[in-house]
Amino acid sequence: MERPLATPISLAVFTLFAQGALAQEAVANKPAVLSEVVISDMSIDPLGLDQKERTGSRLGLTPRETPASVTVIDREVFEQRGAQNTQEILQGVPGITTSSAPGSPGAVFYRGFSGGSVTQLFNGITVQYDVIAARPVDSWIYDRVEAIGGPSSFLFGAGAVGGSINYVTKLANRDGNLIEGKARYGSYNDRQLAAGTNQKLGESNYLRLDVNGSAMDGWSDGTERKAWQAAGSWLADLTPQLSSTVALEYQYENVDRPYWGTPVLRPFSGEVGIDNGTRFKNYNSQDGLYKQTVKWGRWILEYRVDDTLSLRNTFYHYDALRDYQNVETYTFNANNTRVVRSNALLQRHDQNLNGNRTELNWNTQIAGLPSNWLGGIDYSLNKQTRYPLSVAGPFGSVDPYHFVTENFFSLPGVSQVYNPDRSNRVTTLALFAENRTFLTSRLSLLTALRWDDIDLEVTNHRTPTATNPAYFERNYKPLTGRAGLIYDLTPAANVYVQYSTAADPPAGILATASYAQVENFDLTTGRQVEIGSKLGFDEGRGNATLALYDITRKNLSMADPSRPGTTIPVGEQSSRGLELAATWLMTNNLRLSGNWALVDAKYDKFVENVGGVGVSRAGNRPTNIPKQVGNLWVAYTPIANLEVGGDLRYVSSRYADTANTVYDDAYTLLGAYAAYTFDKRTRVTARIKNLTDKVYAESFSGSSMMYLGAPRMLDVSIQTAF
Repeated sequence: MERPLATPISLAVFTLFAQGALAQEAVANKPAVLSEVVISDMSIDPLGLDQKERTGSRLGLTPRETPASVTVIDREVFEQRGAQNTQEILQGVPGITTSSAPGSPGAVFYRGFSGGSVTQLFNGITVQYDVIAARPVDSWIYDRVEAIGGPSSFLFGAGAVGGSINYVTKLANRDGNLIEGKARYGSYNDRQLAAGTNQKLGESNYLRLDVNGSAMDGWSDGTERKAWQAAGSWLADLTPQLSSTVALEYQYENVDRPYWGTPVLRPFSGEVGIDNGTRFKNYNSQDGLYKQTVKWGRWILEYRVDDTLSLRNTFYHYDALRDYQNVETYTFNANNTRVVRSNALLQRHDQNLNGNRTELNWNTQIAGLPSNWLGGIDYSLNKQTRYPLSVAGPFGSVDPYHFVTENFFSLPGVSQVYNPDRSNRVTTLALFAENRTFLTSRLSLLTALRWDDIDLEVTNHRTPTATNPAYFERNYKPLTGRAGLIYDLTPAANVYVQYSTAADPPAGILATASYAQVENFDLTTGRQVEIGSKLGFDEGRGNATLALYDITRKNLSMADPSRPGTTIPVGEQSSRGLELAATWLMTNNLRLSGNWALVDAKYDKFVENVGGVGVSRAGNRPTNIPKQVGNLWVAYTPIANLEVGGDLRYVSSRYADTANTVYDDAYTLLGAYAAYTFDKRTRVTARIKNLTDKVYAESFSGSSMMYLGAPRMLDVSIQTAF
C-alpha cells in the first residue's frame, strides 16, 4: 500500500521551521557549492586525498593522513563524469563493480567480497540490509561518496570485510546564499529536473533544500521508472560553541514492470552468451512492480568546549517500505526455442531503525607527543517484518521474441494478500575508540577498537517447526580493531602499513536471518594486512595511491561434507590484490585520471551441497568477482569555456557459479562528452555512454540469467547556479 506523500512533507515543514532549538554540526570548511557547475576548472582533485572524511576514521583525517585505502569522490567529480546515481559514482573507486538487479539492487563487489560483507552507509549509518536498502539513488541530493577498502567493522559494526561505502547527503552550510538547478533529457525519454538552495537566515541560521525528480521509459520493453527525492536541513548556531542541524530526507521510487534479467543460451557451461534478439525483451508480468518509500531523519548537536575538546551527538531515524510483485526467473528450454518463466514472488518489507550515537573528541599529548582521541557509544534498534508469497511455477513458456505475458495476480496460486513471515529485531549497543599519536614528526600510529553487543530476536508468524521455531534469539559480542603506521617520506609522499579485523553474519543478513542461517553459529571473522603509499608529484600537479592487501574471512557456513543437508561454520574465503589510482594535470587544460585493480579471490575451504552430495569448491573464485577492473578519464579544454572528454572502463571475465564452469567475456565501455560553460554559472553538457553499444552483463543471476547493462545512451543537460 502506497504511503501518503503528505506525511513526509508535513513532517519536513514542521521540523525545519518550528523547532527552534534543534539543529546540526558546523560545516564551515565545506567547499563552496557554486563550484559544482564550473567543470572546466582543472584544479579539482578526483582522488580527494586532502578532503576531510569520516569513513576511514572519525578523527577528521584526510585520506592522505589515514593508513588505509580511502577514496573520496565529491560532487564536482561525479558531475564532471556524468554519474547519475550512487552506483555510477562508485565506478570511481578502484576495483568496485556494481549491479542494480531488482532482487539485489544494492549489489556491490569490492576486494573479492559482496553482499553483507560490504557495508553501505548513509551519512555514516548502516541500516543492516545493504544489498536491498542501498538501491541506486539519483545523485543530485548527495555531496560526496567515501569508500574504505577492507575490514572496517571497528568503525561501523558487523559487516565490512570487503570494505565500507558512505553516501553523504548535502547539508546546510555557512558558505552563503546559493540557488542552483539542473534539467536533463536523454535516450528512452530519460528526463530529470532538479533544484537546490542554500540560504542564510539572520546571523546564525542556514537552510538548505534540494529536490530532484526523474523518470524514464526503460530500455527493456515495458519498463517505466519514476522517482523523486527531497533533502532539507537547518543549521543553527545556538551559541558560539554549540551548533545544531536537523536533516530530513524523503525518497520515492516506482518501477513498473522491472527488468529482472535475460536468459542465457544453453548449454550452461563455458563462456555464456545471449541471443541478441532477446536483448531488449522483458519476460516479467505486465503489471510487475518494484516500489520503495524511504524516510530519514537526523538531529546532530555539536558542542566545542575549546580547541582540544568537542562533543557530537547524532540521533537518527529510518523508515522504509518496499513492495515487489514479479515473475523473476527466465530460462531457455533445451533447444533454445522457448523461454520458461517461473518463480512468482509477492513481497513486502517493512523496516525501521532508530538510534543514537555520541562521540567525544579530545586533542592532547602523551609524553609530549601530539595525540588525538575519539571515544563513543552507539545504540540502535532495527526492526523488519517481511511478507513473502512465493509460487515456484513454472508458468508455461513463451516464444523468445513475440509474446504477451499475463497480469501478475492472474497466476495460479497468487493473490494480493500480505501475510507476515517473520519479524527480525536487532538491538545493538557499541562502544568504540580511536587514537592517532605522532611518535615522531614524520611517524604516526593510528589505532581503533570497537566492541558490539548484538541481540537478534526473531518471531515466526507462521506454523512453527523444528527448523523454524516460533521464536529464537541469539547474542553476539564481536571485538574488532585496527592498528596502522604511516610515515612521511617527504611532505608530498608517505608509506603505511595496517592490520584490521572484521565480523560478519555467518550467512545472510541479521535483519532477515532465519533460524537455519544462525543456529549455533557465531559471526564469521575477517582480518586484513595492507601496505600502501600516497604521494604527490610534478610539483603538486599529480597525486597517486598504491595499496596491496591480503584478506581472509573464516567460519563461513558451508555444507557438512559427511552430511551435505546440514551446514557447519568452518568455511574460509580469501582475497589478495593490488590497487592503483592516479590523477595528473599534464597541462593547464589537460587532466588524466584513472585507477586499476587486480584481485585474486578464492574459496580456501568451501563445500557446496549439489543434489545431496557435498562437493568441494576450494580454490574456486566467488561468483561475479572479476580479476581486473580499470578506469580512465580524460578532460581537455581546447578553448576557453569548452571542455571535452572521454572515459574507458574495463572489467575482466567473471564466473556465474561456484563450480567456475560458467563465465562471461571481459568487456570494455567507452564514453564521451562535451561541455560549454557560458558565464561560470551556466553549463550545457552533451554526453554519450556506452559509445560502442556494447552488450555486457552487470552481474549473473545464477547460471541461467544475466542482468544486462544499459545500451548506448545519449543525453543533454543544462545546469546553472546564482
